[in-house]
Amino acid sequence: MAETQSNFAEIESTDQFKDLLSKDLNRVSVINFWATFAEPCKQMNQVFQELAKKYPAALFLQVEAESQSDIAESFDVEAVPFFILLRGHTLLDRISGADASALTQAVAKHVSAPSYTPLSQTSQAPAKPPADLAAPAAEDETPEALEKRCRALMNQSDVVLFMKGSPETPRCGFSRKIVGLLKDANVEFTTFDILTDEGVRQGLKKLNDWPTFPQLIVKGELVGGLDIVQEMINSGELAQLLV
Repeated sequence: MAETQSNFAEIESTDQFKDLLSKDLNRVSVINFWATFAEPCKQMNQVFQELAKKYPAALFLQVEAESQSDIAESFDVEAVPFFILLRGHTLLDRISGADASALTQAVAKHVSAPSYTPLSQTSQAPAKPPADLAAPAAEDETPEALEKRCRALMNQSDVVLFMKGSPETPRCGFSRKIVGLLKDANVEFTTFDILTDEGVRQGLKKLNDWPTFPQLIVKGELVGGLDIVQEMINSGELAQLLV
């Protein structure tokens, strides 16, 4: 078995991510946002791991963008693969797409360079989740009333997509992709923008026991997220479910 690298980690929670970033604010951190459904990510994950071996002075963090959506949102990740380079809380570089050459050059530049010119600065840790995720929203809505409202939204039509943004203007790459899949499959569906209602956003996570978005609901029941929907369309299972 390969020896575990001390400068490489697969992120499993926001707390783990924040803890690793905060251990050394002078260290360069390279973050790889990837997804299982995106074929280019497989090659770039290999490139990323090789770079981690080559540059032990840097911290390499691998983040599955859909399962760790709060982290992905904090960096405005809309498509994968996507790479962020930081020193402390300072953004050094952003690389979009499967560009191994650009990633290699960026890592070589910033890891070996004693000084740097930041692209932007933040006043707080970049992975800090939105404040409204840490505590319930101050609303006069009981848990029972919220669940009732969520169920009503889930049953507004045979197929309901809870997404970020609208079909015309999706606010994340995953929402954009699932809208395209449904349209290509000629599925009629209604949508709800979860970014407009934090109560519904958090209520659906609990009600459906599903932590990420988009969520596809068919006949009042959760089908799943992007990966599952893509598999069901490819296998014909979604079409059978809609009969």
